[in-house]
Order: sequence, then structure tokens, then C-alpha cells
Amino acid sequence: MDTIKVHHSKTLKKLQTHLRRLVGKAIHDYNMIADGDRIMVCLSGGKDSHTLLDLLLSLQRKAPVQFDILAVNLDQKQPSFPAHVLPEYLESLGVSYRIIEEDTYSIVQRVIPEGKTMCGLCSRLRRGILYRVASEEGATKIALGHHRDDIVETLFLNMFYGGHLKAMPPKLLSDDGKHVVIRPLAYCSEQDIGDYAIAQQFPIIPCKLCGSQENLQRVQIKQLLQDWEKEYPGRTENLFHSIQNVTPSHLADTQLFNFANLGTLGMDE
Repeated sequence: MDTIKVHHSKTLKKLQTHLRRLVGKAIHDYNMIADGDRIMVCLSGGKDSHTLLDLLLSLQRKAPVQFDILAVNLDQKQPSFPAHVLPEYLESLGVSYRIIEEDTYSIVQRVIPEGKTMCGLCSRLRRGILYRVASEEGATKIALGHHRDDIVETLFLNMFYGGHLKAMPPKLLSDDGKHVVIRPLAYCSEQDIGDYAIAQQFPIIPCKLCGSQENLQRVQIKQLLQDWEKEYPGRTENLFHSIQNVTPSHLADTQLFNFANLGTLGMDE
């Protein structure tokens, strides 16, 4: 038994070091956090946001810059939501937090027809509330728990269903120019995050609003990418790298590259 515990400890430490390095690199590459920032970490209770908060708290203790962390959870009044879990957990960590209670669940249930995807409306309502709270709390950055696989899935969703070549950027300015959204887990794989969450025994709260919708386009894309990853390990990472290495002249967007005036160089006679 002691041998198992020691092995588990070493494995966890290695995984934690790996994830910290990736988060630190993403923060550096995209200049996500500056000295004096107040970071609002959006904590849903899922594995991703738990890992995000844990790693940011760890980096906060060692970072060369000073920044504050405020954990924020939006209680959307989903049936059987264990409202006590996150406050108790955050208090045990000594983390500043705020719980917002907004019954978006009833709105989504009333507006979206049965069988239709709920995520679009739910995310818009949630985003509006979180932006409002960020302003109230004086947050300079809003940290979300999207990871590398989420970003690649969004890329394919937009291509397959929206006709757009775009994904989730690691850093984003809101449409009104008032909020900066950061995704420090942008370089982290979902598998590593899942393993880390299990090892750390985070109090996971599953989303029962849309998580059971098996017909979601994102579910289908996720399965596609997982099948590809099994057949060609490393493909998801390569796909992510592709959106970091864009060649506008080899695409077809006339707004991005001046194809109209493209011609050969004149030769001196």
C-alpha cells in the first residue's frame, strides 16, 4: 500500500508540474496576467474550472507579478444543484469568492423547444451575467477553463456548421471593449486535466442542463476528434498548432490577404 501511495504521489507531482508549465507558457505567450491584475476565475464546479483555479493559485504563490484571485460561481438554479459544495470547498482553501444566483435554467427551459440545443442561449445568458459581475467586482481579467481540446472542437464546429475558420482565442477582448477574457488552460489537454482532477479529488459538480444532450454538435465533434486521436496520436496537438501558424496567402479570405492586387514582379529589361 505504501508503494502505491508513493507512486501515486510521484505521478501527481509530475502531472502538476507539466500542467503548471503549460499554463505558465500560455500566460507568458499571450501576456494574460499583469502586475496588479484582479482575476475573476469562473468556477462552474467541473474538472476544467477546478483545475484552472488550482493552478492559478499555485502560480500566484510563485509568480514574479502580484495579482488577486476572485472565484465566482453562477448558480443557475438547476434541479438538485448542490449549492453548499463550492462555498465549503472555497472556504477550506481560503479563497475569496462570490456566488451569484440567477435562474437561467427556467429561462432556457421555457425558451428552447424540447430536443433543441440549449448551450447557445445558456452560454449567452451566463456570459452577460459574468461580464456584469466582473464590472461590479473591478476584475481586470476574466479567466475561463477552456482547454486545448475545447479550442480545436470549436474550430471544427465553426467550419462544419458555421462556415467560419475561427476558434476560441487564448485571450479575447469583449465586443464592448470593457472586458479581457483569458484561457490559461489553452495549451492543456482534456485528458491531462481529467487525470489531474481525479488525482486531486476536486468536488466535481456535473452540468445537468445540457450535459445529457447526446445530439449536441459539440458531442459529435468531440467523438470525431477522439477517434482521430486514437488512430493518429498527436493529431489534436497538431490541429491546435495549425491555428498558431496561419498563412493568409494560402487561404481564400480577400479581407485577410490582398489577392486582387497579387501579381508577378516586373523584370528589368
